[in-house]
Amino acid sequence: MQATDTGRAVYWGTGRRKCSVARVRLVPGTGKLTINGKEGDLYLQYNMGYLAAAKAPLDTLGLENEYDILVSVKGGGLTGQAESIRLGVARALCELSPDNRKPLKTEGYLTRDPRATERKKYGLRKARKAPQYSKR
Repeated sequence: MQATDTGRAVYWGTGRRKCSVARVRLVPGTGKLTINGKEGDLYLQYNMGYLAAAKAPLDTLGLENEYDILVSVKGGGLTGQAESIRLGVARALCELSPDNRKPLKTEGYLTRDPRATERKKYGLRKARKAPQYSKR
């Protein structure tokens, strides 16, 4: 959905990964990443892998210095949050222009990763770890 935020075009995208959900807004700007009101590198604990993952769709299209990324993210850990931000940014870029879909799809940024934590089963210590077996 394209909306205007004080006269500027705003593009929305939602990303999910594991237990985290990220609501992403792309606003014309200078390439600043803001997550839950904090700077992106501070929120992601200066982990360059997480920062690169979050900004990867913009880098693919060469728009890294043209849009600010404003994110509201909840749930999960930093890995899940960074990857959910990546999916949200990619979806917002598809909303910006339908021509962006093909390069993002070939990079795999528009595919939602379905893997999640498997539930613990009764009689086991974890999802698959069984108690130690002793013959006698």
